[in-house]
Amino acid sequence: MATQGLNFALHNPSTFFAPNKPPRHSKFRIVTVKCSAPLSSEGAATERPWNVANARLVLEDGSIWRAKSFGASGTQVGEVVFNTSLTGYQEILTDPSYAGQFVLMTNPHIGNTGVNFDDEESRQCFLAGLVIRSLSIGTSNWRCAETLGNYLAERNIMGISDVDTRAITRRLRQDGSLIGVLSTEESKSDQELLEMSRSWDIVGIDLISDVSCKEPFEWVESTKPDWDFNTHESNSKTYRVIAYDFGIKHNILRRLASYGCQIIVVPSTWPASETLKLKPDGVLFSNGPGDPSAVPYAVAIVKELIGKVPVFGICMGHQLLGQALGGKTFKMKFGHHGGNHPVHNIQNGRVEISAQNHNYAVDPATLPKGVEVTHINLNDGTCAGLAYPALNVMSLQYHPEASPGPHDSDCVFKDFIELMKSVKYRA
Repeated sequence: MATQGLNFALHNPSTFFAPNKPPRHSKFRIVTVKCSAPLSSEGAATERPWNVANARLVLEDGSIWRAKSFGASGTQVGEVVFNTSLTGYQEILTDPSYAGQFVLMTNPHIGNTGVNFDDEESRQCFLAGLVIRSLSIGTSNWRCAETLGNYLAERNIMGISDVDTRAITRRLRQDGSLIGVLSTEESKSDQELLEMSRSWDIVGIDLISDVSCKEPFEWVESTKPDWDFNTHESNSKTYRVIAYDFGIKHNILRRLASYGCQIIVVPSTWPASETLKLKPDGVLFSNGPGDPSAVPYAVAIVKELIGKVPVFGICMGHQLLGQALGGKTFKMKFGHHGGNHPVHNIQNGRVEISAQNHNYAVDPATLPKGVEVTHINLNDGTCAGLAYPALNVMSLQYHPEASPGPHDSDCVFKDFIELMKSVKYRA
């Protein structure tokens, strides 16, 4: 092993740095600095003690972003979206609605609280990958079980850091959501990755089938007392609710249980006739990933249940209700993803800060007479909630359960309870 060295001797520091000023002291010291680095005797490169740019994000517009890899390795294709949440990255990682997408966090510092197994919103991570500016080199939280990098690696999810997330976000806001390819494989050329990004599309793909449960099951867990921001839990399970799993988040189920619901979760393809045999007091259509127009079977189920039982749709469930009522949905430019979206609740005049995650919206102009727009997104004026009182229908485009927050819209679960209660005692 050879070494390469650099010697630097400074015989008069005071006159060296300020040649026009006389030295303060008559005495001076000689300072010698020696820098050396080991070199392979055969000239081969040695492993650096720090990570280098070993990954690429190639977007369909032709831009190439070099970054540092963490988590899993390999090559993955997905739609790139940005999320403006300041916290809650673990809930984002385990939200099934992100299936098929790379999530770019606009908050620059991610990973400082690590991860824990109590905050997971589903049975696994469904997103395609995570894009961040800076990965924390340490964790500091009393609930931390492991680091973010290890967590992703164990679940075969790719992540990249040290990339200009602000520049990518501006590009997505200007051009709309883009398909990208994330790769750590040096054998693949930039052109190959670019062709992959341009040959794949998320529109028209049924992403719900992969995230939905396969068999019905009962959900009993409610929000833990330490985390329940409303002390209203009912000891008796008064209302039976059938929850269609289009990619449902655990905290939606916990909130329903806390409000006194006995919950049966069913797969996305569960026949409406089987649901009615269970004699539910209400039906929940959950959140989920992708294009609502790609799942006509789900629209047919929703249409068959409308008017026969009170129904509540959240996110994907809201869009499916919109189509089942005769309306149309459209793909947004870059969607809504974050925990800080203002919504106007027309019913009570309040402005609620909401958590949102969707790329599609319902066009209210296409809805039939009798359907009411109950909520409006104040950022762009899109429809954020619907009601059809004559058929006992209610829905929200965003997430009222909002884990880790905000909790402004949690009262909508009470509204669903009141809807079921009124129908039940009216019969």
